[in-house]
Amino acid sequence: MKSFLTRLISGIVLLAIIISTGIAGGPVLFGFTLLISLIGYWEFLKVFGLEKKAPGICGMIFAVLYYGAVYMGEALNLAGPLLLVAFLMVLMGIYVVTFPKYKTDEITAPFFGLVYVALMLSFLYQTRMIPVEGKNTPIVYFLIFICSWGCDTCAYAVGMLIGKHKMAPVLSPKKSVEGGIGGIVGAALLGAIYGLIFELDWQGCVILCAAGGAVSQIGDLAASAIKRNHAIKDYGHLIPGHGGILDRFDSVIFTAPIIYALTLLVFSR
Repeated sequence: MKSFLTRLISGIVLLAIIISTGIAGGPVLFGFTLLISLIGYWEFLKVFGLEKKAPGICGMIFAVLYYGAVYMGEALNLAGPLLLVAFLMVLMGIYVVTFPKYKTDEITAPFFGLVYVALMLSFLYQTRMIPVEGKNTPIVYFLIFICSWGCDTCAYAVGMLIGKHKMAPVLSPKKSVEGGIGGIVGAALLGAIYGLIFELDWQGCVILCAAGGAVSQIGDLAASAIKRNHAIKDYGHLIPGHGGILDRFDSVIFTAPIIYALTLLVFSR
């Protein structure tokens, strides 16, 4: 009972932070996105024991530089790709100069983590900054969390009720195909309701949430696979009852860029 209350309270606090920063947008949301990205990236580096070593420290520096490009609106132009190339070159320089101190995976992991965590989470802020129907509003931004966490809840409920066929028996024995489908359908229904309430194109919301719900499950399982490969239960303990940033935002990491791309196609004018 105590663990449930802890999880519930921390979940409510986290949701309040997400809603308030999403409504505020601008520098407030940018600061929040930068913070969770750096914490999540640090959690990822810690899995490989690199958080205090040269490859990991350089990764944190380049993550901050990348977010500087995001804030200036240049991350998806030339600045973003150039920073990634520069980071790779620095990592390879460290690899060569210190050889054989670091193994290949200790060099590739920080680069992968920068893209997987920091870059992909940056689409939280970038989605919020897309003008929807000529206005800069948080309406579509919240679909990232509705489809991600809504899919997770619906998948759990459907899986408990009628789940029979295992989706990933080795990786996550409790997840079922029926639950996965139910999660996608549930996310789509939530999107339709959300669209009708806020007078958006509800069909567009259905598309966004169905696609987001599908990829959110990949994000969830991908984060679990990394944990299983490295024999860890949670990435961190920052959020009581939930674990670390990567434990709570594992699916959001995947939904954010998908919702960003589909928002440009469906809603941006």
